[in-house]
Amino acid sequence: MKTLYNITIIVANLALKGLSLFNNKLKLGVIGRAETFKKLQQALNTGDKTLWFHCASLGEYEQGLPIFNQLRTNYPDHKIVLSFFSPSGFEIRKNAPFADIVVYLPLDSKQNAKRFITMINPELTVFVKYEIWPNYLNEIKNRGLKAILISAAFREDQSFFKWYGNETKKALFAFDHIFTQNETSKTLLETIGYKHATISGDTRFDRVSNQLLIDNNLPFIKAFKDDKLCVVVGSSWPEDELLLIDFINNYEGLPVKFIIAPHNIKSKQIENIQSGLIKSSVLFSKQEGQNLQDFDVFILDTIGLLNKAYSYADIAYVGGAMGNTGLHNILEPAIFGVPILIGKNYSKFPEAFDMIDNGGVFSIANIDLLTTNLNRLINDTDFRKTTGLKNLDFIAKNKGATTTVMTYLQQ
Repeated sequence: MKTLYNITIIVANLALKGLSLFNNKLKLGVIGRAETFKKLQQALNTGDKTLWFHCASLGEYEQGLPIFNQLRTNYPDHKIVLSFFSPSGFEIRKNAPFADIVVYLPLDSKQNAKRFITMINPELTVFVKYEIWPNYLNEIKNRGLKAILISAAFREDQSFFKWYGNETKKALFAFDHIFTQNETSKTLLETIGYKHATISGDTRFDRVSNQLLIDNNLPFIKAFKDDKLCVVVGSSWPEDELLLIDFINNYEGLPVKFIIAPHNIKSKQIENIQSGLIKSSVLFSKQEGQNLQDFDVFILDTIGLLNKAYSYADIAYVGGAMGNTGLHNILEPAIFGVPILIGKNYSKFPEAFDMIDNGGVFSIANIDLLTTNLNRLINDTDFRKTTGLKNLDFIAKNKGATTTVMTYLQQ
């Protein structure tokens, strides 16, 4: 008799196919998953030694990247299969340089799991954060293959720790080792009898630290900033932009430039941002021939530049927590030693709690709090620099997860 989980997967498959008729993002995933087995057949040969890395989306990819790169170096003769569940990850990183093949992960049916694992037969599987697919993991365990979960973050309200979560709970035991971000996650695992866990911290601290080792120069941003104070708004959503546009339009004081990098770069969203601004603005896509220093707001209607743009920030605002879409990566601007503002809904992000307690991040819930905090950071140079350095220090103290994971794998 099919379990409730497997019935859910069947229903989800039908639902995704139906909804994909009306949603381009879902359509990309449905089409991509349909091509996965053909791609694997073309890319892999009998006898190939493989490693399998799986990420939900782009955020988990960035989180796992320090481990992925190190394993690529350590296993040069293995073929690396990188899989994503979300188009947000696949479409942006389908040409990941360390991977030999990048695919969508087929839905977690028993049939798909058997076929997928048979085709790749991974010597090592690495899942990131909280990607738990029971049928894939049970298939790995049944075949005696090795798997680890890195940068795991668990909460008490998750199904693994509830009476109804036996299927997902069982899947956790397919991992040979789980590396958690914090003590809370390790303790939760112990409550269900899982004993092979190590507190490693979050690999994102290693990932963002590497940003300082590359060239972050963006000449067009340098020309736009023109030695003025600069507020960089990263991965914003409409809920964030509503408040920030209000602040920008009404701001009067020291000369300040604003860079907005919205999460959604569809033309309608970009139009909404630009039409809402009273202050002069320029788009990345329309910058050619413009005197960039003459504009107050620069809108990055492109992807892939935000990490470098943060290097020009004196203050950063990171989006996603003003609404319910999820806070984006606050470590990315923190590595450049700048103070950070976020929205009010950050309960699922332990690093936000820690960095607020540390004094370098400020949560704001409305335009009044945004105005108060931004004005102080703009006008009080000592306060701005001191709070920013607290973020840089926080990252320095939390690096090292990659070393912990690699030490285990090399035993």
